[in-house]
Amino acid sequence: MKRIYLSLLMFVALAGNFMATAQRADYNVIPLPKEVKTDSVNSFVLREGMGVYFDATDAEQIRNAQFLCEWVEEMTGIKLALAPQDKKAAIRMTIGHPADKKLKKGETAPELTEQEKEAYVITVGKTGVDIQARFPVGHFRAAQTLRKALPVVKNAESVELPYAEIKDEPRFEYRGVLLDCGRHFFTVDFIKQFIDVMALHGSNQFHWHLTEDQGWRFEVKAYPNLAPLGSVRAETCVGPPSAGIYDGTPYGGYYTQDDCREVVRYAAERYINVVPEIDLPGHMQSVLHVFPHLGCTGKPMPVRTYWGVSREILCGGNPESMTFLKTVLDELCQVFPSKYIHIGGDEVPKDRWNKCEKCQAKIKELGIKGDPKHRFHAEHQLQSYINKEVEEFLAERGRAIIGWDEILEGGLSGNSIVMSWRGVKGGIAAAREGHRVIMSPNVYSYIDHPQLKDYGKQPRTTDSYLVSASKIHSFEPLIPDSLTQDQQRLILGPQVNLWTEHVAYPDHAFYQLLPRLGASSEVQWCLPEQKNFEDFKKRLPHLQKIYDILGVTYCRQVE
Repeated sequence: MKRIYLSLLMFVALAGNFMATAQRADYNVIPLPKEVKTDSVNSFVLREGMGVYFDATDAEQIRNAQFLCEWVEEMTGIKLALAPQDKKAAIRMTIGHPADKKLKKGETAPELTEQEKEAYVITVGKTGVDIQARFPVGHFRAAQTLRKALPVVKNAESVELPYAEIKDEPRFEYRGVLLDCGRHFFTVDFIKQFIDVMALHGSNQFHWHLTEDQGWRFEVKAYPNLAPLGSVRAETCVGPPSAGIYDGTPYGGYYTQDDCREVVRYAAERYINVVPEIDLPGHMQSVLHVFPHLGCTGKPMPVRTYWGVSREILCGGNPESMTFLKTVLDELCQVFPSKYIHIGGDEVPKDRWNKCEKCQAKIKELGIKGDPKHRFHAEHQLQSYINKEVEEFLAERGRAIIGWDEILEGGLSGNSIVMSWRGVKGGIAAAREGHRVIMSPNVYSYIDHPQLKDYGKQPRTTDSYLVSASKIHSFEPLIPDSLTQDQQRLILGPQVNLWTEHVAYPDHAFYQLLPRLGASSEVQWCLPEQKNFEDFKKRLPHLQKIYDILGVTYCRQVE
C-alpha cells in the first residue's frame, strides 16, 4: 500500500512538471530574434489580472497595449489589465533603447536606419517584463514576439516566462508580400485577415496588385464606368488556357476608394504599408474594354477571360493615354499614402506599337532610336518615356515608383526602384547602376507555384516549377558574390508574391501562403548565420498552433 501511495505521489509530481513545462514560454519563435539570452532556472510567473503599463497620452502605445492583452488572452486565456498609471505593472512598455547613449548638450543624435526604428529589447526578470523601443512600432514587434513565445493553453491559471534578454531588429527595411487581386477578387475582410497574418510574421509591406487584363479593381471617380465595367469578365478559363475550357459564369468585383482607405487604416495600425500597383502600359485589356480608343487599334474588346500576356496595351502615341494614367494615379495618391507606388511595367509586348502610326510618330517626335548594343528597340525606349513621365508626375506628389525589372530596358532614372522577378540578374544590374532594388526572384518567391514535390498532395495551381519552403528559406537577397558592399546597401529587402490565376478562394490563398511566409520571414528578418532550415522545422509546429487559433488554412507538410 505504501509503495502504491508513493507511486501516486510520483505520478502527480511528474504530471505537475509536465503541466509546468506545457505552460512555459519559449522565445525560439519564427522569425528568430537577433539575440536571445535566457535563464533556464528562474522564471517570472504571469497571472490573471496583472497589468500592462504604457504611456496613455500616446494613441499608438494604447493600441499596442490592447493588442498585447488580446494576444495573451488568445494564447493562454489569461486576461491582463491595462494599467497606464502603474509603473510597477507586470509588463512595462517604455520608449527608449539601451544601445542609445545619452547626448551631451549640443550633441546631435545619429540618424537611425529604418531597421533601428523597429528595434526593441525585452527583458524578463524578477519584477516582470520590460519592453523598450525607440518608437511604438518596436513595442508592436516585441508584443508579436511575446505572443508567439507563449504556450497555447486554454484557461491557464499562470504562464512561466523564463528570465531573458531579447535584443532584436529586422535585417531589411522592406519586407514584402504581394497579393494579386486582379485575376481573382478577395473581400476586404479577407485582406484584413491576410494583413494580420503578415504582421504575425514581421512583414511590413503589403503589395496590392489591383489591375489586370482580367479585371480592373480600383474605383476611379473621374471615370465612373471604369471599375463597374472593367472589373467584370464574361467567364473564366478553367485550367490551362490551351484546354479551352471555361466556367460560363460572369466574374467581377472591385474596391471602392473607401474600401481602400479602410485597408490602409487597418494595415497602418499593424505597421504595414500598402503599396498599390496599377500595372502600365501593359496588362490593360480591362481598360481597353471600357475605353477602346486608348488602344492602338481602337477596336472594342472584352475583359480578358484567360491567363497569359495580352498584346493589347495602351497606345504609347496617344496623348489621351498619358492623361488617363495621370488621372488614375492622382486619385491613387489621394487614397494611398505610401511613399512607393508600383507601376508594373512588365510583360509589355510591342507588337501593336510596331505597327501603330501614332506610336511611330511619337518615337519620331522624341527622336529616340533603338540601341542595338543592348538589344533595345525604339519601342522599349518609348516605354521608358512613359515610365519617366509617370515617375516625374508621382515625384511631384512625393512618391517613388517601383517597377518590375523590365523597366530597366530602354533606360531608367535614378529614383526608380527595381523589383527583380526574372531571377536575380535584374536586381544585380540595377544595383550596379545605382538603383534601389527589391529582390523577388520567381524561383524563390512565387508562392503560387507548388510547395510539395508530389503535385497530387496539394491543390492544383501554377505548376512549372517547385518553390518549397526550404528553397525560400535558403534565399540570400544580397548576392555577395556579385555585388560590392555599397551595392548591397541598395537592396531594400525581399518579397514573396501570391499570384492568383489559379487561386480563387481564401482557403486556397492561405494554403499557398503558409507556412512559406514563415520561411520567407526568416529571410526578411534574420541574419544569414541564424538561418537553419532543420531548426526552422522544429520551431514551426508552435507557429502552426497559432495558425489554428486564427482559423487559417495551411500546408501541413514541409519540404
